[in-house]
Amino acid sequence: MPKRYHFPSFAFPPFAFALFAFALMGCAMAQTPQTPLPPVRIILVGDSTMAVKSGYGPGFCADVVPPVTCLNMAKGGRSSGSYRAEGSWAKVMDELNRTGDFQATYVLIQFGHNDQPGKPGRSTALATEFPANLRQYVTEVKAAGAKPVLVTPLARRSFQDGKLKNDLEPWADAARKVASEEGAPLLELNAESVAAVQKMGPVEANTLAMAPAPPEVLETAPSGNSIAVPKATPAPSGSTVERPGEAAPLFDYTHLGVKGSAYFGRMVADELVTNVRGLRPYFQ
Repeated sequence: MPKRYHFPSFAFPPFAFALFAFALMGCAMAQTPQTPLPPVRIILVGDSTMAVKSGYGPGFCADVVPPVTCLNMAKGGRSSGSYRAEGSWAKVMDELNRTGDFQATYVLIQFGHNDQPGKPGRSTALATEFPANLRQYVTEVKAAGAKPVLVTPLARRSFQDGKLKNDLEPWADAARKVASEEGAPLLELNAESVAAVQKMGPVEANTLAMAPAPPEVLETAPSGNSIAVPKATPAPSGSTVERPGEAAPLFDYTHLGVKGSAYFGRMVADELVTNVRGLRPYFQ
């Protein structure tokens, strides 16, 4: 026969019933589903170091939770000037005019690599054009009802005698100044990436590229130096030819493969939730 369980007969003090009821209420509250996060949109605007296939954008977008629409509109080879001149910025503004059901839209803006001298049709004057371009982007994003966020340019991973060469520092400084003057949030990707890559050293940093390092690079890296990588000969169709707006899938010290995208994408996500209040729940 099955066992019968008997509860001992004794009187509960009056306050015990109150405690018991409170405990039941707490359990019910714990089981109540959390209020869904209102949907937000994040648009990425920049160059190849942010773009799909060659930048940290895919890694960044992989870190958001479902209520976030992450739209990567960065394009390889673009500067703060050419991105607008070719019509890419007009497409961003078209997106901003489609507000949808988003509670807020954030536009992350990062330029600098192609604004440097020696880039025909892309270079901008550091003291005048570059900050003016960033300022105009910020102004137009605000006017569209969205929230601009400036990002200092991702560091290149080139070393000399064990020290990382940060030739993008002046462009990072210009972005910092515009952000301060315009009251826009700033993500310190340049400073963060410089510190991280310096700590890695060239051997580890080379593993973040789009393709494996060639033998001569592997041989030199342990000495703390990054040798110049020869320009690849254009390959047959379907191989390593650079498509318009994309970096060729070759080894270099600038662009990112899957590992690099995940690493720096997480870095940008952490910077964003630190500097923009309320976005923490939207990231894994």
